[in-house]
Amino acid sequence: MPGCCGCCSALRPRYKRLVDNIFPVNPEDGLVKSNMEKLTFYSLSSPDKLDRIGEYLYQKATKDINRKRYKLAEIAMEAMDLLLQACHAQTTLNLFVESFLRMVQKLLEDSNPNLKIMATNSFVKFANINEDTPSYHRRYDFFISKFSSMCHSDAASLRDSLRLAGIKGLQGVIRKTVSDDLVENIWEAQHMEKIVPSLLFNMQSGDLTPVEDATNVTPPALAEEVLRELVGRASFGHIRSVLKPLLTHLDRHELWVPNTFAIHTFRIVMISIQPQYSYTVVETLMQHLDSNFKSSPKTRTSLAVVLSKIIAIAAGESVGPSALDIINNLLTHLRTSVSTTTEITPEESQYQEALINALGEFANHHPDYQKIEIMLFIMNTVPDLSKKSRGDQMLQNILLKSLLKVGTQYSTVSFEKAFPASFLQPLLKMARAPHDPTRMVVMQIFQALLDRHQNEQVLSSVSVKPYPALSQEPPSRSDIIFTHKYGANIMQALIDSMALSDRVDALTSSFNTAALLIVEMSCNETVQEFLLFILGIQQVASTVDTLGNVHKCNLHAISIALLVLISRVSGINNLLDYAQKIVDARREEATHFLPPLLEPKKMSGKNLNLALPHLSIDKLALGECLQNAGMDAQRLNTGTPYTLNQTDHPGHRHSWVESVSTQLTQRNSSADLTVYNGDVDSVSSSPGVCKKLLAPEFNFEAMKRALAEPTEAAKREQRERQMQIVRNFREGEFDDLMRRTEPKHDLIQNRLNELFNSLAVERQITQSDNKAAQLQASNEKPIYETNFPELFYY
Repeated sequence: MPGCCGCCSALRPRYKRLVDNIFPVNPEDGLVKSNMEKLTFYSLSSPDKLDRIGEYLYQKATKDINRKRYKLAEIAMEAMDLLLQACHAQTTLNLFVESFLRMVQKLLEDSNPNLKIMATNSFVKFANINEDTPSYHRRYDFFISKFSSMCHSDAASLRDSLRLAGIKGLQGVIRKTVSDDLVENIWEAQHMEKIVPSLLFNMQSGDLTPVEDATNVTPPALAEEVLRELVGRASFGHIRSVLKPLLTHLDRHELWVPNTFAIHTFRIVMISIQPQYSYTVVETLMQHLDSNFKSSPKTRTSLAVVLSKIIAIAAGESVGPSALDIINNLLTHLRTSVSTTTEITPEESQYQEALINALGEFANHHPDYQKIEIMLFIMNTVPDLSKKSRGDQMLQNILLKSLLKVGTQYSTVSFEKAFPASFLQPLLKMARAPHDPTRMVVMQIFQALLDRHQNEQVLSSVSVKPYPALSQEPPSRSDIIFTHKYGANIMQALIDSMALSDRVDALTSSFNTAALLIVEMSCNETVQEFLLFILGIQQVASTVDTLGNVHKCNLHAISIALLVLISRVSGINNLLDYAQKIVDARREEATHFLPPLLEPKKMSGKNLNLALPHLSIDKLALGECLQNAGMDAQRLNTGTPYTLNQTDHPGHRHSWVESVSTQLTQRNSSADLTVYNGDVDSVSSSPGVCKKLLAPEFNFEAMKRALAEPTEAAKREQRERQMQIVRNFREGEFDDLMRRTEPKHDLIQNRLNELFNSLAVERQITQSDNKAAQLQASNEKPIYETNFPELFYY
């Protein structure tokens, strides 16, 4: 019998004998290394036998598994691994891989956890091999399903090991399939619905902090790593395939409230995804928010918070229409929230605040020029003041809060850029809204954009005391031009806003805006306009009968506080002394005309004396203060204080151009008919500067009088002289005007004669055939020899 067995053994193929020899007599001894080396050498020298070797090893392992001889099955799997590593460059590897994968599948199907872990490790080794020739028919459905089920293992023993093996197996499948477009498409929904939830299940089952020790990797940490790799490999067309099962998993397991895990997961997605696709994540999350509009406010709030946490990451890649599209979607959610609720609950209010925060975070990561576009876009969506329903007022308030959120992120450099006309005009209209909270939000928007030196908190209370922490610098030329152009419209809106409500918080907010306007824009060229604004506030308090007594007292207090502020800011000591005298007088006789502002409810029933004209700010006294300081006061003396309900115009209400034009009526006719006075024209073109006539003597009193305005007699004489000039031009004959304006020198006329003569000579040379006609024409007096009066050349 032994001889017969030896004879039969010799007749078996060599590869089978080599395979049989790698198995030891005692399975506990493990693989026979020397015989394994022979088998490897044979496989390399005879690659056509590689597929048969793999098939034979698979058959032996199957028999051993069926007979529960697991040690021999493990030896077979180990031999397959070694052969795969040694022969991966062979062209016939595909046929061997089929046997290899069947072996892995057989081990995974068994209930023995050690075999599953070993099979998974073998598959991971295979996944790391780059094959030269792809396999078109190979499918990984079984492995995806089996590895996903291992990720959810609840076995009493080796639970974490099995979960780790399952996650590693999914990672191997991802690496093997994603890099090759010819194999099975792993991005299909049927596969992603197994892979993504399996990873999320392990991430939420433990600590989300990555483990630095690579030898002790936990399932949550490894699952996070695989999710990063999966998202990082996703292209634009595949990213939604990952996000859909992710959102479904969060919904089914109610992981939105609390939203710690959701925020952590989406941050992983946003950091791992290719930057140009990050906008897709935000868009998908907002679409999911759309589909959950009937969910509880807490769920929607958590979704909005998650959106606000990740939207800043996408902001850097969103430009142009995509940025406005995100803003429009957020505003749509806000409008939907307002329109679908009859009464704002605390939970709904938190949801709206979360959306506003998301909008602010998104805008904060855009350049300033895009923030202006976003603010203008939001402003155009605010309902008009003609809509006075409660829902429209709520929507106005919510949208303006969104605008405020963006405005607080904007860094103002130039007011001309911060307040374009298309944005400023609707904002001024909203400043006159009848709804107090709406007006206060508008004031906060103005404060956010006006406050370039962080003075908003310093000026938050109405006071006549000094502000030691006030920061200031002179306005630029562009800011002065902006003030001349739009400052009157802003101040008019502030007066109208102050007159609409007697609430202390509303009045304080309007004062804060006016104070910031003065601090940022006050200079010698604008101080007169601000004084007219202050006189306008006082005039409203004195003349408008519909206001309550407490309201009038508060307006008087605001006017004196602003006067003290502009005196200190502009550095006009005469004006500050005058303001301090009024403050002292009011402190003795009428403290209700001074800050702090009075609460209407607390002052009800108390008699307040308002008939105190001697305690009011006097316009003439203000003009004298400016003149004594050597400043022009004509705009203050001739202008009228602001009143209520004046019409706003896109252009300026008062400007230095008008101020100068009042000094010289008919500017082109103000010069002497015979003498060209260039000094007058030069001075008149300078904003806010009046020509001073010097006295004949040059002592201290004369110089002091020269700084002051001319006397009434001089003004009257100047006006009569101007009227005489106007009458001469309107009623005089043209020849008479020509004689009176003949030039005293012929410099320009001689130059013209030379030029025209040279042209005539050139014409004679080029047109010799018309010489006779030209000689006849030269005898006549050319029209260009007519003297041009000096008044008519520029």
